[in-house]
Formats: sequence, C-alpha cells, structure tokens
Amino acid sequence: MSEIVLASASPARLAVLRGAGLDPKVVVSGVDEEAISAGSPAELCLALARAKASAVAGGLTGGLVIGCDSVLELDGRAYGKPASAEDAIARWRMMRGRTGRLLTGHCVIDAATGREAARVASTVVRFGRPSDEEIAAYVATGEPLRVAGAFTLDGFGGWFVEGIDGDHGNVLGISLPLLRELFAELGVPVTTLWRPPS
Repeated sequence: MSEIVLASASPARLAVLRGAGLDPKVVVSGVDEEAISAGSPAELCLALARAKASAVAGGLTGGLVIGCDSVLELDGRAYGKPASAEDAIARWRMMRGRTGRLLTGHCVIDAATGREAARVASTVVRFGRPSDEEIAAYVATGEPLRVAGAFTLDGFGGWFVEGIDGDHGNVLGISLPLLRELFAELGVPVTTLWRPPS
C-alpha cells in the first residue's frame, strides 16, 4: 500500500480524507501562493495545486502526494483567502444573494516515478443574503480569514449558503470522486489505499 502524503495544512481536507478511509501524512509545502499567477481562476488553482504537490514530492522517494488549492470564481475573478477582516466583510457584501463557483485544483504525484495526474473540480455555490450585522458577526469568528472564498460549508458559514450544485467535498477543499479518478490514472485503485477497519 502506498503512503499518502497531503501537501496541505487544511484541517478540512485532512478530515475528508480520514473520514473516507485514508490515513495521510501531512507535509506542508511552503509554496508562496502570491508568487503564482495564471490566466483564469481554474488555471490558477491547478497551478497552485501542482506547485504544492511538486514541492513536497521533490523531497520524497515514494508515496502518493496530493496537492490541492481552492478559489472562488465570481465574475471571472479568483478569490482566495481574504487579506483582512475588512476585505472579508466587503467580499461577503459582494457575494450575498449571488452564485459563484468553488474551484479546487487537484494534483497527485507518484513520488517514486514522478508521474502526475491533475484536474480541477467545480461546484456551484448559491449564497444567501446575510444582513450586515450577520456578516460582521461571521467575520468576527475569524473563520472567513482562514478559507478560500471567505466561507465554509461545515462551520459558521453554512448558515449563509443556500445550496450547492456538485460535489460537497470539493467545497470543503477536496473532491473524493475526482481524486479516485486521478489515483486510477496513476494505476492505483483507491480501495487499495483504504486503511483496514479497526
């Protein structure tokens, strides 16, 4: 069984993978996200995912390295983590009552061979209409500052998301169905990676 390495500090990604039967080792990439640019939001999140996976895989002799990066696409622009509380408040005032797309770039590298499989998952997100007071209270929790798009589904942000079309896990930061396909491209059936039941 291959070792799984998650090149991400995201507790949500780790929780999704653990809940789905994997036991990944976490190695944070240290990639400077601000130094990477791309032509579109989808290209940006894929470039970031590749950079993170490559940075970690380069220091290993084996294992499957998973790199991910998420952005919210709204009006053709990519929005990552807000820079400040003021930025998060402005972002939520812009998003409320609208529909965006949460894009997550996924890159899996087989560190032993250097082979790579990568794609982007997309989920439509319909935002509710929180009041200014609700937005201020939400931003005061600190949660929006730690996540791409300034919202979560599995935390306080869930109160203000009316619905999604697509993979729920992708909005949390990692798409299990897409990841299964990427493992398969590298010749690894996901069922061989599941930890034995305790």
